[in-house]
Amino acid sequence: MNILEFQERKHKKQKISMITCYDYTFAKILNETNIDCLLVGDSLAMVMHGYPTTLNASVEMMALHTMAVAKGAPKKLIVGDLPFMSYRKSLTENMNCVEQIMKAGAHAVKLEGARGNLELIRHCVDSGVPVMGHLGLTPQSVHQLGGFKVQGRDEKAQNLIKQQALQLQEAGCFSVVLECVPSVLAQEISRELEIPTIGIGAGADCDGQVLVLQDMLGMNEGFTPKFLRKYFNGFEELKNIFNKYHSDVIHKEFPTEKESYS
Repeated sequence: MNILEFQERKHKKQKISMITCYDYTFAKILNETNIDCLLVGDSLAMVMHGYPTTLNASVEMMALHTMAVAKGAPKKLIVGDLPFMSYRKSLTENMNCVEQIMKAGAHAVKLEGARGNLELIRHCVDSGVPVMGHLGLTPQSVHQLGGFKVQGRDEKAQNLIKQQALQLQEAGCFSVVLECVPSVLAQEISRELEIPTIGIGAGADCDGQVLVLQDMLGMNEGFTPKFLRKYFNGFEELKNIFNKYHSDVIHKEFPTEKESYS
């Protein structure tokens, strides 16, 4: 899939599947699946590095993980997140960050919010860099939002998100992620925009869906937001496998003669 196919999918009313990926091993697996698009999200600060929020992701961190994913999934469209504060400085500094992510192997970048970002988005698009927007629950603003909460509950907030979605489209974004907003609002925005919407906790009427890989594999024990469907009980299954290996070792059941060199 490429950027133009993103647009075609919306016109043909065909859904888009997107999933996060942060490393070479999972990228190799996803490269052989039907998944349309991989997002190297700044959520890797939490998932891969153990931070409580996404704020600790750096450009260098994002570029390193993007490079690993690009090596493992050459057949996939790869979107790389611009991390916290990396696109809120001078235009030159912002573009240097964009350059690092793109040269690491991304085909597009994603940034959060519209206010204060429109000039950069236009400059990126004019420079040949596709940009994906992100509205609703924007994790880089978690402290300003007062936590990880559903956004767009009242009419004023809904109108603001709608306005920002149109601004992102006008600035040149090829797609917009809608995170944790009421499904009716996401439906209205998806119908109004000419570009595809990708939902996470935004209902079934977005043009596509995205989930965090480790979340949908059930590897994040105790994380059970309403929007998440777990397709595998990864935490328990992997724990059992590791314990089986431990048992085989201490009971001298591994390695066997078959697994040893003569």
